[in-house]
Amino acid sequence: MAGVVDLFQSVVGTNPVAMGLAGGLVIAGLNLFGASLVLVWRNPSERALDGALGFAAGVMLAAAFTSLIIPGIDDYAGGDPVPVLAGVALGVLFLDQADGLVPHAHYLLTGERRADAANPGDSVGIDSERLAPVVLFILAITLHNMPEGLAVGVAFGAVANASDPAAVEAAMGQAISLMLAIGIQNVPEGLAVSVAAINAGLDRRFYAVVAGVRAGVVEIPLALLGAVAVTLVEPLLPYAMGFAAGAMLFVISDEIVPETHVRGNERIATLGTMLGVIVMLYLDVSLG
Repeated sequence: MAGVVDLFQSVVGTNPVAMGLAGGLVIAGLNLFGASLVLVWRNPSERALDGALGFAAGVMLAAAFTSLIIPGIDDYAGGDPVPVLAGVALGVLFLDQADGLVPHAHYLLTGERRADAANPGDSVGIDSERLAPVVLFILAITLHNMPEGLAVGVAFGAVANASDPAAVEAAMGQAISLMLAIGIQNVPEGLAVSVAAINAGLDRRFYAVVAGVRAGVVEIPLALLGAVAVTLVEPLLPYAMGFAAGAMLFVISDEIVPETHVRGNERIATLGTMLGVIVMLYLDVSLG
């Protein structure tokens, strides 16, 4: 699939920052496409959504290792795992702290807040107060998509730090495979959040537009920021790759997998995850 790399370079050029921006546009566009599917697929079943989200988790899981952690250690940290693993820990810590600022996905997807020590037995429907839950919904999904945009930007920024033509080609392949993988998993994710917003009482067309804007506002600048940062500050690259990977792994473990296993669809979600891993590994080998 070297032709894919050549095509991308012929359209975008070889500037890592421009490639990071293009990568952000691609994943944001696929997110918008997924969100817009609700216009034609009006009532996807919970089983289908759980399988699709499982697929997204599988893609992100494989991508975190094949396109971020392993290249970060082998290619950009001289075989020293410490910078990348430190970045992983920082990414997990950041998402862990930031996640407490917004409602968890189970509240947004089911319309109920699970009981806790401060609010025993509390249950609040999303449609009880329309504006605030919508704002919180967009904030939560925005937070969880940040690592994806950052990961794409960091991967393209790594091209600038490649030492020879062969390394440049390998870095390009890894970056494009990561971009395609995250873009592909953005399709079911965009659909899922659109369905959740419709369950909150929002109009289909309205939320499809909102989801697209949200993706554009977050994933594009984060991809650009990641590319610029690692281009200007080369020693930052292994830490940045680890940070993006850690944040993605946190989202998978803390949000996606638990949510796909609460409605009796564990098997279809697991099969979706395995399919996602296979797709990402195929892209990585074909392009890398």
